[in-house]
Amino acid sequence: MLMNESMPILELRGIGEKTAALFRRVGIRTVGELLRYYPSSYEEFTDPVTIEQARRRDFASVRGVLMQAPETRYVRRYKITSAVIRDDMGASLRLSWFNMPYLSKSLHAGSQYVFRGKLTGQGALRHMEQPQILKLSDYENLKKTLQPVYPLTKGLTKKMLQDAVRQVFSAGFEMEESLPEKMLSDYRLEPLSAALREIHFPKTRDTLIPARRRLVFEEFYRFILGVRQMRESAEAEPNAFPIETHPAAEEFLKRLPYELTGAQKRVLSEIEADISGPGVMNRLVQGDVGSGKTIVAFTAMYLAALSGFQSAIMAPTEVLARQHYENFMKLSEQYGLGLSVTLLVGSMSAKEKREICEKISMHQTDIVVGTHALIQEKVRYEDLALVITDEQHRFGVNQRKALSVKGHSPHVLVMSATPIPRTLAMIVYGDLDISVMDELPKNRQPIKNALVDIDYRAKAYQFIRKQAEAGHQAYIICPLVEESEASEGENVADYAKKLSEVYPPSIHVEYLHGRMKNEEKERIMEDFAENRIQVLVSTTVIEVGIDVPNATVILIENAERFGLAQLHQLRGRVGRGKDQSYCILVDTTNTEESKKRLSVLASSNDGFFIAGEDLKMRGPGDMFGIRQSGDLAFRLGDIYTDAEILKEAVSAADRTEASENLGHIDAIL
Repeated sequence: MLMNESMPILELRGIGEKTAALFRRVGIRTVGELLRYYPSSYEEFTDPVTIEQARRRDFASVRGVLMQAPETRYVRRYKITSAVIRDDMGASLRLSWFNMPYLSKSLHAGSQYVFRGKLTGQGALRHMEQPQILKLSDYENLKKTLQPVYPLTKGLTKKMLQDAVRQVFSAGFEMEESLPEKMLSDYRLEPLSAALREIHFPKTRDTLIPARRRLVFEEFYRFILGVRQMRESAEAEPNAFPIETHPAAEEFLKRLPYELTGAQKRVLSEIEADISGPGVMNRLVQGDVGSGKTIVAFTAMYLAALSGFQSAIMAPTEVLARQHYENFMKLSEQYGLGLSVTLLVGSMSAKEKREICEKISMHQTDIVVGTHALIQEKVRYEDLALVITDEQHRFGVNQRKALSVKGHSPHVLVMSATPIPRTLAMIVYGDLDISVMDELPKNRQPIKNALVDIDYRAKAYQFIRKQAEAGHQAYIICPLVEESEASEGENVADYAKKLSEVYPPSIHVEYLHGRMKNEEKERIMEDFAENRIQVLVSTTVIEVGIDVPNATVILIENAERFGLAQLHQLRGRVGRGKDQSYCILVDTTNTEESKKRLSVLASSNDGFFIAGEDLKMRGPGDMFGIRQSGDLAFRLGDIYTDAEILKEAVSAADRTEASENLGHIDAIL
């Protein structure tokens, strides 16, 4: 069969319309998209641990002798098979399986096996549920391999995905090389097809690292070229909307019940200089959660209105967009600013959207607040002078560009609560001037941090219950969505169910993850914002997009799986109100290396310091143990783990003549 990148996967053997629909749910329609659907991490089979060591973890591989043949009993409609093993140190551990009665005959007393699975229960009563059973020789063979872990959807298995990839490679298909031969040579990069084969079917850690390096390099290189093209086009734009300072804005700031911090005043001055200057503003404002970026953005929009222009702010979720809208309306009414503020979000009816679009096009509104709905084709602006995007890395370059072209070269202000070391920020935000808010308001209480192991869980649950009974709310963050083959992290669905059984009905527990439909996610976040949900068990989907001052506790499970900068971003979900807030980091590995790394976060609330330490402490090997942060939505690259590759990609972009790339940049973006 002749293949090419654009060939539909429907033409592959064994993939019918039903299976193709599952692949489409994760964005795979063609052979090229299939090969570029990278594993999110890799599973390594390390030496088995003792039973005592296993009891200090959530997931482990244990070698032990089966004390007697497994027994099966009936509990309601389930068949539960249980057994006891003993290790070389004389410690015992109970194992159990659901609906696998045949194990009573296939497992033999006195034989030695490796059991691999999740541990539940407390202390000495901990036991392993549904463990994988491996002969010693089979486990030894697995120790020599790396097993890819893919982000999947219900019905789509790792085997289905790998079988499809294997079929493509078996047919002899080679992806067309996408980088010049000289670049491959100069930067010691593997050919594209070899790298793709290795990323899906790694032989060893040593062969995987250079394959991944090649793919990350290309991703960074193309991104940097796109950013530079945007910078060049922005620098050539004259200021079509000069926005001057105004006494009314100064009076508004004086009347606020607090004084702006030195950092806020400095950043506002930088913005004012840009929007009144000869060229178009393209500025990034970086600042920790709570540093006061929103009031600075609002003041800039007020200045635009005072000059007779429109402004728009795009938030990553409807809940946050509504919160911005309500806050801006309140500020306008409370201080008599006379602003017309309009909300535009995807969940509105067609009639509502039509009326709002007409209002915007006729300049009957000063400030438009919304989500991705702001960049839809039907939205026309009359005098759009200022465009603000909140949490830039959630949108990416293309969406920010789409909003900016809605006006005639409007000023662009990007806000991010993701602290990135300045050296990296200058690369990844190369099309923007950078302002940093490195100061928190004086009345802000620092978050109290605790780094604990799994033995502390019961106390943590009690603490969260007391906070909920006192009227507060809590987040619990888990790295996984649902139980999957060889999963090592807590998963949100099971976790929420377990907590619901522990807590009284007055404490409403709900869960949230990225695979839910947008409407459902928005509903749950809104219910949490309104305190109809007291405990929200979530994946990192809540990293941005929700502001709940009443939430005072965040407990992060499997904290060792996340980067420090991402943990700090998650921690920023609490500490937004007047009450003392707490962050509990649960380290499930119980290793010295993990404790050392996480102690950086536990000992500091300074996002820029933490980001710098994250950069120092991570390297290429960390792709096996730490979840990628997802900054700027790179498919494979991570600006912390891959900082050195990022610098090499910058070097390659420096050496690339602009004329050679102008024809490719639109495709790159």
